[in-house]
Amino acid sequence: MILRRASENIRKENWVGVAIEFVLVVLGVFFGILAANWNEERLARRETAELLSQLNGELGAFQNFLDNFPPYYATVRSYAGRAQRGWRGDPEVDDRTFVIAAYQASQINGVGNNGAVWSAIFGADRLREIDDAVLRQLLARVMTFDYTVVDLRFVSSRYREEVRTVIPDAIQRAIRERCGDRQGRLGFTLPETCDLALEPELARQAASALRARPDLARDLNRHLALIDNQLGNIATLRSVVDPLRARLQASGAVQQ
Repeated sequence: MILRRASENIRKENWVGVAIEFVLVVLGVFFGILAANWNEERLARRETAELLSQLNGELGAFQNFLDNFPPYYATVRSYAGRAQRGWRGDPEVDDRTFVIAAYQASQINGVGNNGAVWSAIFGADRLREIDDAVLRQLLARVMTFDYTVVDLRFVSSRYREEVRTVIPDAIQRAIRERCGDRQGRLGFTLPETCDLALEPELARQAASALRARPDLARDLNRHLALIDNQLGNIATLRSVVDPLRARLQASGAVQQ
């Protein structure tokens, strides 16, 4: 329609009409582009809000997961105390208790999450689409946190490796089956007690092999120090995660 009128105006040398038609074409293209950009930005904002809602839920689950670490390692420390008494020759720690405690003291936990996971959930390229500058900064801190200081490798000590070399495999498998890590809805837990019955002679031989390695008692001290360091790093991680989730919920960015 516009092109036909423009052709007629040119044929009639109606240059005012041509100019008007040209302006109409330009305005039509301009407003079309403007509408497309507006719609694209609206969709991007909605997608960002949806991703922030997903991130909020994931952060809540992650906080609950991190809550498991102090009680988990409190149980490990309880077993470690019994094992240390066994190496000191405490008569109240029998062979069965000593062997089980030495093994359970080697149990570790770790954070499998990392910055790449958060980037996969949210997308690092979407940071600039968040209007809240504080929220952007907090999210960037979570994405760039050094997760190597809270993973399993950080607490995979010599004690863990060596004590599992000394204790017979049959005993280790029995302990893991009866009293090992338990996967819960919010993460791993470790039973505070282990009522596993061991054949007396097998327990005696394993306890004797452990007592012949007093270096393991020293290694256990180092193992516990690594655990304390990991717990400190987890507390630092919480100081990054908690403000982000609080800001998400307070900012109104999370869809209800």
